[in-house]
Amino acid sequence: MELLVPLDPQSRMPLYEQIYRFIREEIRRGNLRAGERLPSSRILSENLKVSRSTVQMAYDQMLAEGYMETVPYKGCFVADTQSLTGFGEARNSIGEGSASSGEKDAGEPAFDGKVDFSPRGIDLENFPFGIWRKVNRDILVDDNRELFGPGDPKGEMDLREAIRSYLHSARGVSCSADQIIVGAGSQYLLMLLSRVLGDNHKIAMENPTYKQAYRVLKGQGYPVCPVDMDKFGMQPDLLEECGADIAYIMPSHQYPTGIVMPVKRRQELLGWALKKEGRYLIEDDYDSEFRYKGMPVPALQGMDKAGRVIYMGTFSKSIAPAIRIGFLVLPDTLLKVYEEKASFYASTVSRIDQKALYQFLEKGYYERHLNRMRAIYKGKHDALLGALKSLEDRFWIQGEYAGLHILLTPKKGMEEEKLVSLAAKEGVKVYGLSSCFIHNEHNQYPPTLVLGYATLTKEEIEEGISLLNKAWKDV
Repeated sequence: MELLVPLDPQSRMPLYEQIYRFIREEIRRGNLRAGERLPSSRILSENLKVSRSTVQMAYDQMLAEGYMETVPYKGCFVADTQSLTGFGEARNSIGEGSASSGEKDAGEPAFDGKVDFSPRGIDLENFPFGIWRKVNRDILVDDNRELFGPGDPKGEMDLREAIRSYLHSARGVSCSADQIIVGAGSQYLLMLLSRVLGDNHKIAMENPTYKQAYRVLKGQGYPVCPVDMDKFGMQPDLLEECGADIAYIMPSHQYPTGIVMPVKRRQELLGWALKKEGRYLIEDDYDSEFRYKGMPVPALQGMDKAGRVIYMGTFSKSIAPAIRIGFLVLPDTLLKVYEEKASFYASTVSRIDQKALYQFLEKGYYERHLNRMRAIYKGKHDALLGALKSLEDRFWIQGEYAGLHILLTPKKGMEEEKLVSLAAKEGVKVYGLSSCFIHNEHNQYPPTLVLGYATLTKEEIEEGISLLNKAWKDV
């Protein structure tokens, strides 16, 4: 088939994004139907008189979001997303741009080896200390007595409005500032959310998952059931079977597997939530800011027309763990419950810190910092993938298009514990995927290692992989 894509060379929007947006809208409107074959990237690039890489970038984004699927030796086809269209789609543009705090687990011993591939930390060497000092100095230059008062329990209104604006443009989240609650990190916000939801719930979590969230939810007294995933994310049929009425998911970049949930699976989970009154999805927008192929995938919350998605994120990964500022976006039904049951809890974030973050967002410092960190992390990401070529004969590499870690799976199935032990003998710390399962007996995955790179320099990455190549020479 032919596609007549109207391109505007004078637009500030990149050509690949114009192609992506046009085809996406054609699919949404039903003009391109499920199963319909799309032209190859070569043919479309020739017809549009653009480079093939431009078309391929547009196709890669549609593949990531689930609007398109490829069939080996046959070509590209429109995916089946129309059978569940009652929930709407992510709104507005996908801007450029979380919930793990990046902190070590309590009691974890300090590492005294050569290279630590921890998936938890971030790069603090490039934190904009000068700008942060300036922002704080500007806030306190006058005797601003108001800042030393108790403040709004939900958080400062100007900060909540700045967060709303950012989420709308960068993540496709649709909400008012009134729906946003600011708190000191994701763990506190989950505890606050438990006061809003009440006790009589069963919570489903992806298997494997972010264990700290599990510990918090379990600590609030909720029964938690792990639900297995396929290549698209949490399986709706297994979710239904487990009897949960709340599901905690990470659709934009699942931790630790790195799965990006396509549109159809998101619609299926929204469909599950709509089947019964009182069902909700908790969307933890983990690592959504860092994507190295195509544009960031929009948040699930933007597709939700019925108020069944509770959206949460933090600035811990994108700025620094010590900032300790996260946020909840409550649907209107739960916002009313919050006002009745939990609005008397004072905000856990200093008003001065809130004001500093507001200035950081409002004056454009955050966007510039995020763009800079994307470039830095992509450089480290590329250095890691380049170094890992020496291990490709022995390991499969996964999750390499987003986030701050990748997965390594041995082709011959050597035990995870053995791989970790051999690495430690060479002074390198790696992490097993098995630690991310709620119950060990639910681990159906092959032995897999999680390698983070955010805290390392390119030189340390290369040294670490060189040592791993030596440690695993017989794998």
